[in-house]
Amino acid sequence: MSQPVLQSDLIRSVKARRPGRAARLGVSPFDPDETPLARTRRARRMARELADIHSDAHCELDFTTPLELLVATVLSAQTTDRMVNRVSPALFARYPDAVAYAGADRGELEEVLKPTGFFRAKANSVIGLGQTLVERFAGEVPGNLPDLVTLPGVGRKTANVVLGNAFEVPGLTVDTHFGRLVRRFGWTAEEDPVKVETEVAELVPKKEWTIFSHRVIFHGRRVCHAKKPACGACGLAAWCPSFGIGPLDPEVAGKLVKSPAASDTE
Repeated sequence: MSQPVLQSDLIRSVKARRPGRAARLGVSPFDPDETPLARTRRARRMARELADIHSDAHCELDFTTPLELLVATVLSAQTTDRMVNRVSPALFARYPDAVAYAGADRGELEEVLKPTGFFRAKANSVIGLGQTLVERFAGEVPGNLPDLVTLPGVGRKTANVVLGNAFEVPGLTVDTHFGRLVRRFGWTAEEDPVKVETEVAELVPKKEWTIFSHRVIFHGRRVCHAKKPACGACGLAAWCPSFGIGPLDPEVAGKLVKSPAASDTE
């Protein structure tokens, strides 16, 4: 069972907190004067708190093989994990391996993928995936980043999802939630996902990269929303320079916190 987003004592401590410097001044939460050691210590404290807050964090795409996860991750672009999980059972049953995707009838495949949106482009990617895997990798999903990013529709983010969750190779998944939060945390000022990944990799132990990514994404979906973060109901408030950009009153902020069932619609 997952733990509550906040413990009552943390809620009380939030009441007494004043907005952080970045929130007060309307400036970037990244402080160039913060020493690398201080930033690392603060980041690791926040990472430990995230582990308690989101003890239920996990990959929300359903899969049993690396190929299934690869395809599901490609399909998750511009849609929700929940929608992909609705489509994937029929998809995986009809196309059990790379050979099946490579030889798929485009019309039939598009019909299966239609609920995920952008189904024509996704069908192209999935067919291309199957063909490339058959032609270059004997039908098997490669377990390394350089090969994965050569596949149709596969970028660094998708590759890290597959490596971390299907091959247990640590990787940071820099999606929109992840990038937004680590910038709000003041861990980086970078916008480019690769640069974000590089800087955050220096702050979090490598062995934790995969699960840490899930925790940050859970926090972004449930608590630290893009437009109205639930600052007054956030267990990271004591270490976050962006504290105060959302409602501070715990009761008001608490109403913004999404349940697990609601959060996976983002």
